[in-house]
Amino acid sequence: MKRAVKILMSLIVMAGAYGLFHVIFISRMIPWAFEVPFWVPVLLSLFTGLIFYFILSSLLTNLILKRISQTEDTLTKMNPKELGFTVLGIVIGLVVANLIGLAFSGFGALGTLIVVLLNITCGFLGMRVARRKKDEFNVRWLQKILVPNAVPTETAAVYGRPKILDTSVIIDGRILDLLQTGFIEGSIIIPDFVLQELRHIADSADGLKRNRGRRGLDILNEIQKQVAVNVEIRNYTTKVPMEVDAMLLKMGEEMDAFVVTNDYNLNKVAEFQGVRVLNINELANAIKPVVLPGEEMQVTIIKMGKEQGQGVAYLNDGTMIVVDGGNKFIGETKMVVVTSVLQTAAGRMIFAKMISNT
Repeated sequence: MKRAVKILMSLIVMAGAYGLFHVIFISRMIPWAFEVPFWVPVLLSLFTGLIFYFILSSLLTNLILKRISQTEDTLTKMNPKELGFTVLGIVIGLVVANLIGLAFSGFGALGTLIVVLLNITCGFLGMRVARRKKDEFNVRWLQKILVPNAVPTETAAVYGRPKILDTSVIIDGRILDLLQTGFIEGSIIIPDFVLQELRHIADSADGLKRNRGRRGLDILNEIQKQVAVNVEIRNYTTKVPMEVDAMLLKMGEEMDAFVVTNDYNLNKVAEFQGVRVLNINELANAIKPVVLPGEEMQVTIIKMGKEQGQGVAYLNDGTMIVVDGGNKFIGETKMVVVTSVLQTAAGRMIFAKMISNT
């Protein structure tokens, strides 16, 4: 294969060199004081092709074969829907480029150059737009039109952007319950470096870390067994060594996917880099019941607060309620009235006071 590519490239160089020498010596575009025999361009082009073959062809061939291999790997990893929309986007881009290029058809070499640049630009742009918008199209109707009598398969089509899980959200465990509800669509991607980090934590000498790592591996097993979503363990590497968080963001950017996490710092870095993030903690805070000042509720005061005279109670979702004057009623269930609600990045805190007639 490599030898054939080297020979083909050398022949192309030889043909180009012959055309150039023919223009210079034979076509009289440049006046010469003597007549140049016809075989001179032939010998010069042959000599140029041999020099290219023995000096430059190996280097260029290796670069071309490496690029072909990378392109093949990329196309192989695409699902049929993504591959189809990529090809469709390129075709539409080329059609648009050639329609625009008709206006430059009478400008000679300059017009040809403009058309070539338009084809490259519009083709690449069409591919990028099609890959980003592929999840917004439902291809089931097209399948019904083309193959009306097709037997439905048990495998459900996957819609929505891919979701990449980070280590913290796997160990947290709430992602399993969330996936079981069916609110999250799209493929669930487990990067190989996240799996390696979980295994490393599970093998830690620290007992707490070891238990957290094993819990994360158990959650992954339950996700694969119980959840009716497409779960993929995908290999991902970078040319330059990176930390796990940086690789997650890089992978999310390249795949145009969401990174699912409950890491506050990772969330902020992702916002700065423009990577889409789904934060489990933000979701938990968003779905907590709304409590308004003046609303009455029944709570069980379980301990004293930090300030004098305060008692602390909790709602079923874990929201802490600080009750003014509740230190005298620890262990009792009392009616309180909400005075204010404080929303922070860590969660929500409710301040209340005892109702006088209780």
